[in-house]
Order: sequence, then C-alpha cells, then structure tokens
Amino acid sequence: MVKINFIDTDGQTKTVDAAIGLSLLEIAHKNKIDLEGACEGSLACSTCHVIITEQGFYDKLPPASEAEEDMLDLAFGLTHTSRLGCQIIVTEELEGITVKVPSVTRNMMVDK
Repeated sequence: MVKINFIDTDGQTKTVDAAIGLSLLEIAHKNKIDLEGACEGSLACSTCHVIITEQGFYDKLPPASEAEEDMLDLAFGLTHTSRLGCQIIVTEELEGITVKVPSVTRNMMVDK
C-alpha cells in the first residue's frame, strides 16, 4: 500500500491508501472520489483525466501510449502533466503522489 493524494473539484485534498497494481481510476472509485471513468477504464473516453501536480512524479510514469494521447486530446483543461487515471498503475514509486481531479470533464459519448 502507498499513500495517494487526490485534490477534488472543490480543492479539498483526500489522502487514501492505494493497493499496488490498481489504476488511479480504481483507487478513486474505491474511495468515493468523484472521478468519472465513463468507459470503465477501456481507454475509450477522457472522463478520468487527472493532472499530476508535481513534475517529478509525472516523470516517474511510463510514457502515455498513442491511444491515451488521442483520448487526452479530447480532455477539457489539458495540461503538460495530464494523464488518464485508468492508465496510471500504482507502484511503490508513486508513494505520496498528488493528482488533481479537474472541475470539468468532457464525455464525448454524451456530448455528441
């Protein structure tokens, strides 16, 4: 288990225990953090968009796949440290990471 910090849409920080091997999306759902994940982690939407608040942690992540980058292009409020929560798997290296849940998501499946 590692500690993960989520900053919710209201700016409140919630620190949770995260099991190694789960995605940030799964951790958020297990801890009742409002991170949508409309496609249930199948890399078909951008509603689990999160922002890694520290460049050092962002640099520890494996590079985004081309499919993830394509979905991120659809995310509202994209930053240079944006990733999809379903694609970030918790490892020991991520102990103490802080991720921000954007205040707005764009679900292309509904918005069309």
